[in-house]
Amino acid sequence: MRPPEAASAALYSALAALALIVHFAWILWVIFGAFWTRGRRSLSWIHIGSLTYGVVIEVGPWPCPLTLVEQHFLAKAGRVSYEESFLVHYLERLVYPDVRPEWLIAGAAVVCAVNLGIYVQRRRRGAW
Repeated sequence: MRPPEAASAALYSALAALALIVHFAWILWVIFGAFWTRGRRSLSWIHIGSLTYGVVIEVGPWPCPLTLVEQHFLAKAGRVSYEESFLVHYLERLVYPDVRPEWLIAGAAVVCAVNLGIYVQRRRRGAW
């Protein structure tokens, strides 16, 4: 049987991993949501709200709540937490090791603009 500290550390590590998975799923929703919402007007509005929220969080001075949740559980598990945003911490290290954080944020803004452009075209064509 594990000591209580090890069991709680394992639980908090699992919760941090779950927060990471939810965060990754959120990012996929924001990036590809315009494709998944085709023909679903109410879901499209939810995605537009998600895009708007994503832009505000990336551009503004506020941290993403999912990043805060993950960092909280990492700290509770006794693991080293990170201080930068989720995008910078994971994407910069894994996908873009030599890209400045400003470029990652600009890339996220471009993704949001492309998605919004898809919605504008749908509206013009009457595909709502």
